[in-house]
Amino acid sequence: MASPNDLQFQEFEEAAELLSADPEASTLSLSASDNSARAGGGGSEDVKLDLSDDEEGQEESSELLGGQKPSGGFWTFEYYESFFNVDTVQVLDRVKGSVLPLPGRNFIKHYLRSNPDLYGPFWICVTLVFSVAISGNLSTFISEMGDPTYHYRPQFHRVTIAAVVIFMYAWLVPIGLWGFLTWRQGTERQIGGYSFLETVCVYGYSLFIYIPTSVLWIIPFEWLRWTLILVAMVISGSVLVLTFWPVVRDDTKVMAVATVATIVVLHTLLAIGCKMYFFQTAVHVPTPAAPTTPAIHITLTTNPH
Repeated sequence: MASPNDLQFQEFEEAAELLSADPEASTLSLSASDNSARAGGGGSEDVKLDLSDDEEGQEESSELLGGQKPSGGFWTFEYYESFFNVDTVQVLDRVKGSVLPLPGRNFIKHYLRSNPDLYGPFWICVTLVFSVAISGNLSTFISEMGDPTYHYRPQFHRVTIAAVVIFMYAWLVPIGLWGFLTWRQGTERQIGGYSFLETVCVYGYSLFIYIPTSVLWIIPFEWLRWTLILVAMVISGSVLVLTFWPVVRDDTKVMAVATVATIVVLHTLLAIGCKMYFFQTAVHVPTPAAPTTPAIHITLTTNPH
C-alpha cells in the first residue's frame, strides 16, 4: 500500500522553467504509483498536464460546447446559407402572420426575431413578378376579345418591368428605411431598433397578399379590382405599420407620423402602379361608319321613230 508521502504534490525545476517562460500557463503535477510500486517497488511516475490554451482553442471549444458552428466570411457559401436556414413550418407561419395582422402583435417580434430569413421574401417576390406579368397578359387578352382587329401578342417585357419594380421596392425601400431608423436611433437615443435583415424580411412577407390579389385581377370588373386592391393595401400596410410604429413612436410626433405616412404612401404607390400599368381596361371606341353615296339609276329610253 502506498504511503501518504507518495501522494503529496511535488514541484520540479521543469515546472519553474515553464512558468517563467509563460507566466499565464497553469501546470498540474501528479505523482502516481505504477504497478511495480503496488507490488512493493519504490519507483513512481510523474505526470504533468499543461492546461494552457491559446485564445483560438478556447473559442473553438466554447463553440463546440455551445452547439454553434463557426461562420465564414461574406465570400463563403456558409455565410449566405444562414440567411436561408428556415423550414417550411416557419415560412407558412410567417405567411399566415402577414395576411392576418392583429393589433398589438408585432410581426418581427412574434415571427422573425428568433431567425429572420431571406428564403421567404425572395420566393415571394419571384412569384409576385410572374403572377403580375402573366395575369396582366391574360387580363389584356380577355378585355380585347370583343375587338375583331385585335391580335394577341405575348408581352414578355412586362416580366422584366415587374421584376425591376418589385425587387427595387423590396430592397431599396427597406435599405432606406433601415438607414433612416438607424440614424434616428443614434440621434434620439432610441432603443429596440430592427436589424437590416429583419427590415428586408418583413417587407418581403408583406407582399404575399398581392399574389392571390393579382390573380383575381384577371376578372374584368373594375369595381372588383379596386375593391381587391383596397383590401390588399389595408392588410399589407397594417403589417408594416404595426411593425414599425413601436420603433418610431418614441421619436418626435412630427417625425413619427411622417415616417409612417411615407411607408404607407410608398406601399400604396406600388399597388396602384401595378394595377394601372399591368391591368389597364381596354376602351373600345366605335369607329364611325363610312358615309354611303346614294346610287343614281339612269333609265334610258329609245324612241322608235
